[in-house]
Amino acid sequence: MLEDLTTAVPSSTSWPAAYPQGYAVVDVETTGLARDDRIISAAVYRLDARGEVEDHWYTMVNPERDPGPVWIHGLTSEALEGAPLFQDIAEEFTTRLEGRVLVAHNAVFDWQMIAREYARAKREAPVRQRLCTIALSKELGLPLPNHKLESLAAHYGVVQRRAHHALDDARVLAEAFRPSLRAAAAGGVRLPLLECRPLTEWSDRPAAPRIGQQAGSGGYGGYRPGSWRPSRKRPACPYPNPGRYEAGKRLKQGMRVAFSGDTSVERELLEDRATEAGLHVASSLSRLTSLLVTNDPDSGTSKAVKARQFGTPVVDEAAFGQLLADVEPASEA
Repeated sequence: MLEDLTTAVPSSTSWPAAYPQGYAVVDVETTGLARDDRIISAAVYRLDARGEVEDHWYTMVNPERDPGPVWIHGLTSEALEGAPLFQDIAEEFTTRLEGRVLVAHNAVFDWQMIAREYARAKREAPVRQRLCTIALSKELGLPLPNHKLESLAAHYGVVQRRAHHALDDARVLAEAFRPSLRAAAAGGVRLPLLECRPLTEWSDRPAAPRIGQQAGSGGYGGYRPGSWRPSRKRPACPYPNPGRYEAGKRLKQGMRVAFSGDTSVERELLEDRATEAGLHVASSLSRLTSLLVTNDPDSGTSKAVKARQFGTPVVDEAAFGQLLADVEPASEA
């Protein structure tokens, strides 16, 4: 059985005091990867501080739209027709998540999908921290051929029964997370916990093209971290770049602003406000970037790393919101 393959459980005296008191291992299946896609099923395994299963829960969710790639998740329009809407299961979902660290494989995807559904329902997701099992595998130096869920499962001898079924994917992840957690505790490894900022504003936009698009989490073929967010063509900034932002001064029209990580206001709304203020919203960070907006400047995202390398000024979301209220007009030619 699985226990024979796991790291020995650290004693109560050696278990890291800083580790969380409980986890919610989550998997969601979705209609696609874009910002306007919807959750069609969700599963949660609640675990205690040592990774032992307390209970589990599963539900289908009516997305009120086409279910997307049925050949992947197997959920047809007919199967979902009588399923509850997200707002109908939000209370139960909250009960399952509240007070726990959200654990998922490629956790940013599951978190963003969940946060958006809560925002659509005019509620706030009760999650404050997440843990990605891909990141934990890297911290532990596991000898995996790739970062797919099936590879992590095979490493610990966990048998998958129904890949891309939310309940079975969550079960598999819970069983693989337990020995990973114990290995981390035994080795004194700091868990790669990241802050989650629930969305406070939301605005649906027209769907992006779906040619060749695949859906869901847990290692769908062709998925790349961050690829769920479609590119959106913005008008060119009409003002020249006046250079870098200087602390204590005003933003100036034409400055190049980049964003990284979770924000409490939906990212595209923040970008819209920046564009309307006359700023240039940059999709990447370079030596020409005037300012990076992030709530986690010490993260390992490519933008945060480059900002540290280039000495790019950094402010958090709250400070940026204040700066947006008084942007200096561009210099006249």
